[in-house]
This record gives sequence, C-alpha cells and structure tokens, in this order.
Amino acid sequence: MRIIAGVAKGRNLASVAGTTRPTSDRAREALFSTLLSEFGEFENLNFLDLFAGSAAVGLEALSRGASLVHVVDKDDAAQRTIRGYRDWE
Repeated sequence: MRIIAGVAKGRNLASVAGTTRPTSDRAREALFSTLLSEFGEFENLNFLDLFAGSAAVGLEALSRGASLVHVVDKDDAAQRTIRGYRDWE
C-alpha cells in the first residue's frame, strides 16, 4: 500500500496483521475524487478516519492537505501500526 496523491505521494504504508483489510488504492482514489468534487479542496478540512486499520485513508487526507486528522481503531495491532507513523517526516 502507498499514498496515492499529495505531498506524501508514493510513500509506503504499513499493513496490519490479523483481520483488518486495507482500503485499496482504487477505493481510496474513488473516495477522494468524490470528496474533492463535494468540497473543492482539502486544505483546512478536519478529517475522521473511524475504524482506521492501517490509517491509509486518514494519511491520504493528510497528504492531500487536511489540517487535522483523527484516526480511531480499537484493534491493538492497528493501534500499534498507527502509532508507528508518529515518526513520519
């Protein structure tokens, strides 16, 4: 998995071991295309990635300019994966 657009385009994402299934590049592209047509841009938007898993959707929003992103998941493996992004530069 990778970020598909924005400032982090091409950056690889970690996957979560277990029952979590990652959101595909194609599904994320469709989601963000729809959001772009609705909002016009992502700059200064707040974004919630609920049931985040690997946080791919939230990180995609951040890469595209969202000013605040919250990622939430109750799974321990997903939380460890999400915490691993703290060191992202």
